[in-house]
Amino acid sequence: MCGRDEFSLTPAATRSCACGVEVHFSPDKEARLREFATRTGKDASQLIEEAVDRMLEYEARFIDAVEKGRESARRGDLMEHDEVVARIEQILRS
Repeated sequence: MCGRDEFSLTPAATRSCACGVEVHFSPDKEARLREFATRTGKDASQLIEEAVDRMLEYEARFIDAVEKGRESARRGDLMEHDEVVARIEQILRS
């Protein structure tokens, strides 16, 4: 049975008792999720969906950046270690 308490990730438009994906949490994590949902005024399933969206966006950007770096390396467009460190330090100071 699919209900709010099971944290189904099936899209709301297609949600029924035949769940496509179920996520099971430890009791501690479930309690933390419910507490956070209450504090934010959102459903736990909405919080999970938002978190998955953020993770997917982050991973897509990361994979794109890695591929961009690999393409640069294939072209021989590389930086020396000291230059990389200097750029990172500059970014952290900004």
